[in-house]
Amino acid sequence: MRLLLLEDDKTLAEGIIKGLNRMGYVVELAMNLSQAESALKTDQFELAIFDLGLPDGNAVSLIKKLRKAGQQVPIVVLTAWDDIDTKVLALNEGANDYVVKPFELRELEARIRVQVRKANQQLNDVIICGELSVDIASQQCRFRNKVINLTRLEWLLVKQLALHMGRIVSKEQLESACYGWNGDNESNSLEVHIHHLRKKLDPSLITTIRGLGYRLKDESL
Repeated sequence: MRLLLLEDDKTLAEGIIKGLNRMGYVVELAMNLSQAESALKTDQFELAIFDLGLPDGNAVSLIKKLRKAGQQVPIVVLTAWDDIDTKVLALNEGANDYVVKPFELRELEARIRVQVRKANQQLNDVIICGELSVDIASQQCRFRNKVINLTRLEWLLVKQLALHMGRIVSKEQLESACYGWNGDNESNSLEVHIHHLRKKLDPSLITTIRGLGYRLKDESL
């Protein structure tokens, strides 16, 4: 799952990114409003985390601009500003949640999952696809009632496919979700990881749509 973090405090940003990486996320960093706006225009993210006070302005203005343009990515505000007027303004302009610094990373991650569930119309963190279950909270994959040991990249792949179950996910989307901007991915590495994932599950679960990408079969259809 790929997130965008808008934060100008580099030390804090590095700590958040490191922690969320351990929790199974790929996080890209923007350090000002301009970088964040450009990233959201050109890339796809499951969710964005915005500080408010940035070197080039207040992120509430960017939230308003994004929503006016039809950008639907869930936005969690993460800021030291805890006055009620700012909270109400940010939420009214389109922020989905508001977290005040200092904060616990576990709570932030839980709030991220809540917003991703809402965006994907899920009732909980466990995505069921026939005999396959993907638990985003515990980062656990089970197939035919057995826990499947996955590498980090295999987990990122199955999670991304599960979040878009029944829909085609392009190779570019999967590469972004797994490697991010600075990923050291070779030309055929995605295919290799898909191959290994199929061997651990049922090869028929993940379908290659030639020229378009991959799809996790929706067993409910």
